[in-house]
Amino acid sequence: MLRLLKSIIACVRLHLEAILQDGILGYIMRRFLRSAMIVFSWFVVPYSRYTNIKVIRRKLPPIRSHLLEIPAVDLAKLIRNRKIKSEEVVEAYIERCRQVNPLINAIVQDRFEEALEEAREIDNVIAMGINSVESMEEHTPLLGIPVTVKESIAVKGMTNQAGRVFKTPQIAKADAPVVEQIKRCGGIILLVSNTPELCLLWETYNNVTGQTKNPYDLKRTPGGSSGGEAALLASGASLLGLTSDIGGSSRLPAMFSGIWGHKPTPYAVSFRGHHPTSDFPKWGDFFTIAPMTRYAKDLPLLLKCMSDPTGPKLTLDKEISANGIRFFFMDNDGPSGMMRPLSRDLHAAINRVASDFNAKRVNIRKMKWSLDISLSAMLTMKNIETIYHKTEEGEQPKTVCKETVKYFFGCSDSILPSVIFGHLQNFMKIIPNSRHKHLASIIEALKTEFKELLGTDGVFLYPTFPNTAHQHYQIYHKLLEPMYMAIFNTLGLPVTNCMIGLDRRNLPMGIQVVANPGQDHLCLAVAREMERRYGGWVRPPSEDSHSHAQSSSKRG
Repeated sequence: MLRLLKSIIACVRLHLEAILQDGILGYIMRRFLRSAMIVFSWFVVPYSRYTNIKVIRRKLPPIRSHLLEIPAVDLAKLIRNRKIKSEEVVEAYIERCRQVNPLINAIVQDRFEEALEEAREIDNVIAMGINSVESMEEHTPLLGIPVTVKESIAVKGMTNQAGRVFKTPQIAKADAPVVEQIKRCGGIILLVSNTPELCLLWETYNNVTGQTKNPYDLKRTPGGSSGGEAALLASGASLLGLTSDIGGSSRLPAMFSGIWGHKPTPYAVSFRGHHPTSDFPKWGDFFTIAPMTRYAKDLPLLLKCMSDPTGPKLTLDKEISANGIRFFFMDNDGPSGMMRPLSRDLHAAINRVASDFNAKRVNIRKMKWSLDISLSAMLTMKNIETIYHKTEEGEQPKTVCKETVKYFFGCSDSILPSVIFGHLQNFMKIIPNSRHKHLASIIEALKTEFKELLGTDGVFLYPTFPNTAHQHYQIYHKLLEPMYMAIFNTLGLPVTNCMIGLDRRNLPMGIQVVANPGQDHLCLAVAREMERRYGGWVRPPSEDSHSHAQSSSKRG
């Protein structure tokens, strides 16, 4: 009895401390959101399991072509030196796309014939010897390499509607600046890949292309919103991908799919030519177009080709050893209790990585505000493109209430996140301005704390997500956990998801490597070292039993 009484007193004391620290409004909001996620799980989990009954347990066809397993930096060198032809490489990737897409459903629209023609032209130019190998390496480092692009990024002549249902297909009239740069560097655009409607979910499905599946287990999600790119890269159907990131949209799919995704320093890469967009002055503080690769060694090459000539200069050519980097880490979000704790396998893996790199455990207490400050910062931005702002010519603008009713009666063209986004924006308007100012001051304090902690030679290791890839739709009762990632958009810090092995279910595990603004090269150096130590990308289970055994042998 005495023990029970002590437990009750300790619990009450804990809640009183939380109220004193967070304020009554913050405390109520936190308890409400966590309770809501529990209630959602009562409906989401059974629904997820029911929908997965229809999914046939199949594995991908095995990778047969050796060209599909050569990193881009090596492949480009082979093409420049006439060891292989670009046409051979492009053909191999087209064949692989055709093999796996019926299973993973990641491609929205391809341009295979045009890509082959461009590859032949490149081969002809190289054969003529017009440019030296050194000149090609300097000016066209991606010459002859296929690149895939998230459909929300404009590629001239390709669909560009970010998963929205339109009566008339929305075709990009011009390339996004980042696509122009990739083409100037010699890259060949192969296709555009699937995304949730307006990139508003950490899972990839919409009412145009449907649902994209995880190559490691078709009953599971590759994450979102860049799930199409991640699924293709993990399947061996792509090598380099252009994605975007505003709340982990590049990093979560990279983790769930066992590859590498980097959110650059704000404005280092042009964010223009993307849907959704905003004319809010600080949009680029939070949102960026981002590189995603199958091999960590390719991240510096791709990011260098993507970098905006007018943006902050990144020292991507700077040679740096992981031994010269200071490491810090946390394996939770501090004392908030908002986000779920890590799964047993992830907790062990992240602590193993921290030990391997001699990382110092720190307790950044303000990280407990990750949810509050991220929601306040992002949902108070004005003029963000939503289903309520941009409509087809001749159509009446949609209203939040009407669209909500239509959705629950099965009459809406949109998915749930697009519908409720308007409600979230309206909810933020009723929160006192003093609360938003208080949270903005916490953001500045956190920025200062990271600046002082990491300097120009330190990185911070932090979970990407508390579990490996879950079954489809289960993100709906885990909507708080993406704040593990969104906090770094809010703080404007560069961050890379790194593959650190497989869990007991043979699903990829990942960890975030964070640095101060402009120090992207530190994240990428650590990524390359982690790839060396832990093996990097592992082939997904395939119909070839040997490949499956090989995957299992590389468990982290």
